[in-house]
Amino acid sequence: MVELGKIQRPEVESFSGKRKLYFVPNVYPVRDAEEEYNNLVNRFWEDVEKQLERLEIAGRASKILCESIYGDGEEALNILNRINERAHSLVKKRVEQGAVIQPIEDRDILNAYIDWRNCLAIVRSREVSDKIYEFYKEALDRRLKHLQNAIDSNISAGEAAILIMEDDVRVKLQLSKDIELFLVMPPSYDDIMRWLRDRLTGLKR
Repeated sequence: MVELGKIQRPEVESFSGKRKLYFVPNVYPVRDAEEEYNNLVNRFWEDVEKQLERLEIAGRASKILCESIYGDGEEALNILNRINERAHSLVKKRVEQGAVIQPIEDRDILNAYIDWRNCLAIVRSREVSDKIYEFYKEALDRRLKHLQNAIDSNISAGEAAILIMEDDVRVKLQLSKDIELFLVMPPSYDDIMRWLRDRLTGLKR
């Protein structure tokens, strides 16, 4: 795993020929959220764009891999625009520059995972929760396995790709050892996480 600040131009040659994955945490704007939150989200995506431009001296990304996307081309862009317009803007720009969106989700696996996750969020009894968690864990494992295989098969030797995904899912992936992982996490990402923690702490009081 490589930290952005440690990449210097003389070291770029060391990444030549390697498979590179630029990971971007998928941070969602919320239409009715507090203005402060959406301002933080906007700043985050602006920072991501700047960091990616610096990072791509190690190799221009030719593939875009994004969670929740099971189609390609215009279909993928339309789905992304509905669920996260800021991520859509970043992806669309790179597609116009020649990058290709590669679907990494299986629609049925994804929907089962979301359904069981939603059930787990609303259940009230411990007995039912334990039962649902078993199904949720099975769906999660199937999804992770599919994501890992899709990522591995979509990045060829010497290629670079951008992966947009929630970080708590990314950390569960077991990527191939020959994939060099770059984390695109500007300080504004920490600001968002801190803001969310503060709000959650306030709700619990």
